[in-house]
Amino acid sequence: MSLPRRVAVLKGGRSLERGVSLVSGGRVEDALERLGVATTGIDVGSDLVERLAAARPDAVFVALHGAGGEDGTVQELLEALGLPYTGPPPAACVISRDKAVAKHLLRGAGLPTPDFLVFSETTFRDLGGARAVGAIGERLAFPLVVKPARGGSSLGVRVVGSPDELPAALVAAFSYDDKLVLERYVDGRELAISVLGDEALPIVEALPHENHRYDFEARYTIGATAFRCPAELPAAADSEARATAVRTCELLGLTACARVDVMLDAAGIPWVLEANAIPGMTETSLLPQAAEAAGIGFDELVARMVALAHRA
Repeated sequence: MSLPRRVAVLKGGRSLERGVSLVSGGRVEDALERLGVATTGIDVGSDLVERLAAARPDAVFVALHGAGGEDGTVQELLEALGLPYTGPPPAACVISRDKAVAKHLLRGAGLPTPDFLVFSETTFRDLGGARAVGAIGERLAFPLVVKPARGGSSLGVRVVGSPDELPAALVAAFSYDDKLVLERYVDGRELAISVLGDEALPIVEALPHENHRYDFEARYTIGATAFRCPAELPAAADSEARATAVRTCELLGLTACARVDVMLDAAGIPWVLEANAIPGMTETSLLPQAAEAAGIGFDELVARMVALAHRA
C-alpha cells in the first residue's frame, strides 16, 4: 500500500466534540508516525490555511468531529486548496450531519428508520408548536427519543417516557441545536456497523452497564460500556444489518469510511438511527474495534483510510 510522504492531521477545532477530536487526532498521528509518514498535527483554528501551506501535506486526515469537521465545511476548504483528504465529500457530510435530512432520504428510499417528526425553535416560538405535545405523543407514542438534528456523541439526546418529561427534554436539546428530531423509540440491541470502502466490518454491539443508555459518558469513559465484537447475531440478522449499513452509505454518499448506528428489534429489523461521516478513533471508538475484529490493526486502518483519501 503506497502512502503519501506528508500528512496533516486536522483535530480539535471549536465544536462541543473538541476533546474527543483531540484524542482521535492524537492516536492517528501516532499511527502515521509508526508507518513512517511525516506527520503534522493541526489544532484547527483561524490560521488553518497558513498552517496547511507551511506543512505542504500530500494528504489530510480529517479527525475533526462536530461542526466544522462533519458538516462539509473543512472539506469544501480542502477541495478549494486542492488537497486530498480522508472521509466523504462535502455533500455527503452535509446530508449525514443533519439527521432530519438523512432520515427523510432513508424513508424515501425504503430503508428502515424509526418514525419521526422534526421541529425547529421557530416552530415552537412563532407557530405555537408547544401546543402540539399531545399530537406528538399520539403520532410517535411514548417513550420517544429527542435529539439535536445536527449533533454528535449523543450530546443532548434524551429518552422521554411521558408527555410531562417532553418540555424539559426539548429545552435541553435546543441548547445544542435550533432543530430537533423527535423519534419513535425502538427497544432492541444497539449496534454500530462501520463501512470501510464498500465493505461492512464486523458489527459492534454496545452493552452499557447497569441499564444505562449509551450516552456521551458511556461512549468515552473506559469501562462504562462493554462491547461485543463481532456481535452475536443470527446469520440472517447479521447479513441484513450489514447490507442495510452499506445501502445507507451508498444512499448518503458516504464513500471511503463511515459508521452506521442501528437498533435491532426483536423481529430482526435493523432500524437506522444515523450515519457518521467522521467516526471516532479513540480507544473506546467503534470503528477501530470493528477493524480489529476483521484482523485490521489500528495502524493498518489508518493507512487504509489515507489510501482512500478523497480527491476533488
